[in-house]
Amino acid sequence: MAKSKKYDINKLTLEEKILLLTGVNEWKTYSANGKVPQIVVSDGPNGLQMFDDDNNRKSATAMPALSLVAQTWDKELAYLDGETIANDAIENGADILLAPGVNIKRTPLNGRNFEYFSEDPMLSGVLAREFIKGVQDRGVGTSLKHFCANNREKGRRVQTSEIDERTLNEIYYRPFEIALEAKPWTVMCAYNPVNGVYASENKKLLKGVLRDKLGFDGLIVSDWASVQNPYKSIKATIDLIMPYNELTLDSVKEALAKGNISMEEIDYCVENVLNLVEKVQNSTPKMNYNKEQRHQNAVKIAKAGITLLKNEDNILPLKDGGKYLVVGDLSETPLGGLGSAYVQTDYVQEPVAKLLAEKLPKSEVGYDRAACACASWAGSNRIKLEYAKRVYTEAYEKDAVIVFVSGDTESESFDRSHIKLKKEYEEVIRNLARYNENIIVVINATSAIDMQDWIDDVKAVVIEGFAGEATNEAISSILAGETNPSGKLAESFPYDLEDTFTGDDTGNGLVEWYNDGIFVGYRYYEKYGIDVLFPFGHGLSYSEFKYDNLSIEQTGECDFTVSYDITNVSNVDGAEVSQVYVKDVFSMVIRPEKELKGFEKTFIKAGETKRVSVKLDFRSFAYYNTALDKWHVENGAFTVLVGASSADIKLTGKININLDDSTQQSQALVGR
Repeated sequence: MAKSKKYDINKLTLEEKILLLTGVNEWKTYSANGKVPQIVVSDGPNGLQMFDDDNNRKSATAMPALSLVAQTWDKELAYLDGETIANDAIENGADILLAPGVNIKRTPLNGRNFEYFSEDPMLSGVLAREFIKGVQDRGVGTSLKHFCANNREKGRRVQTSEIDERTLNEIYYRPFEIALEAKPWTVMCAYNPVNGVYASENKKLLKGVLRDKLGFDGLIVSDWASVQNPYKSIKATIDLIMPYNELTLDSVKEALAKGNISMEEIDYCVENVLNLVEKVQNSTPKMNYNKEQRHQNAVKIAKAGITLLKNEDNILPLKDGGKYLVVGDLSETPLGGLGSAYVQTDYVQEPVAKLLAEKLPKSEVGYDRAACACASWAGSNRIKLEYAKRVYTEAYEKDAVIVFVSGDTESESFDRSHIKLKKEYEEVIRNLARYNENIIVVINATSAIDMQDWIDDVKAVVIEGFAGEATNEAISSILAGETNPSGKLAESFPYDLEDTFTGDDTGNGLVEWYNDGIFVGYRYYEKYGIDVLFPFGHGLSYSEFKYDNLSIEQTGECDFTVSYDITNVSNVDGAEVSQVYVKDVFSMVIRPEKELKGFEKTFIKAGETKRVSVKLDFRSFAYYNTALDKWHVENGAFTVLVGASSADIKLTGKININLDDSTQQSQALVGR
């Protein structure tokens, strides 16, 4: 533990020390009677959520949700996202941004999945690392969260996540480990217990793993009101209990008097608070984007993250000169995530129909605001039928219908109850398809959607996600062909909830057993041969790409450079996300069929060929060996797979690893 050079712990009274370990209110730290400057923290995974002194939300740029940032598969855009939100933080006086979240998308029901990146730990960690760099390079701190295994909202305050050590290391610690390379100023603990002990009191988790094993040397803050017992949390090295907890002072003083906590343990956490205060005071926040530039950054990220899942007969992009109908009020006022990630913005979006009419001036673009409500609209059956007839008659006369729909509400504090669209939306899609064969469905949701009841009836499906204030500009640009879609899924889309490992099981209220182990997301579907609707990494483009000329160069004992050509064989410029997976062919332990170990997003002009290179290292081939309690590479054959998605493998190559025998475990002596 480094001692603060600026603030002398010896000048603090016992009471001041203890009160420094809890907030003075919701968003500020204690000043120790004026001896220590206060720190201001603020929510912000999808843009700044900050309150004034009268508890009114301040306005800020509503950025795309982290789930959509993940669909860009773009490290530079993850950095830009963090950098943009940091500008709002500086403008509004926030020192620490409570983001990003890297919890794994283990179940599509998790109501907070829109705040998280992916089902894959590497993709989550890499993009979070770049986001953190973007924020902190502006002089604003971050809070990497929620450590760890907070993978659903239902029961998050009471239900323990029971997970074996290998799974923790390979799946649930791993995104934090990668993101920690950016040295976030703080890490936030989770609400839930992990293996029977609350994350806020879990010394093995916080001190043993986060600090000692993963090397985090900053401040650990509790999630808001996640602390059950203040002195036990301080013993576990929670440095800052948020928000203000009136029990902290007396609880810790009493524990100190009884010998249940030592002065050394208290001072350890106080020094971490003082170090953070010093870091904030020494930083020089610098804005580099005005309000309009921040909005344009949001548009840029949204365009790169919106993902085209189906495009039968190349119905998209829309052709100028056609007759189109936009259906649904979500095309005017798109949804966003609720809870601590909600952002209040002053920006007023233009309706998609209006934007399409501007972008396609030779076209006729109609609009029906309430068509998606007609199936459940209040009123007599006669009125409903008349209304429906008008809508469907209008649709019958159009060249294509673009219908905007959503799934179950997504929010912090509760989970989705299903993964289907709302019932009335499914009904309208099927009915529209009876009268027009060219239906384009735009889904305003951020996690997997069950589409099997209607997907065969439509020509195109686009995942719009929660794109914030940029939603309508970005989606209309893609539909009109101004922007070539390049987003790819950061999670698998199963056919239905029953195909997921967890299904609708949410634990028994006390314990959730993670008996899927390391087989999360695509690892699970591939291991057990379960078909999915859309695989991890899937996303279509208006361009067509060809992969060729794979080479694998060994540059060290366990270091390789994987290189390949990608050619844009279409007449449309576009960007392609290429993904590099690794398979251990003859492993002595159970391993996934393959795992993502690298990726690149490459812009390629029509007719152009670009050489792409991805580096692999020791960890690209390692698994976590619980007998050795460390990462271990087993000698032998590995397959390198390069693909456009986890299911669309374009190139494969073979390598053989031969490390020194002293690093290996004994093999059976067959026949001796």
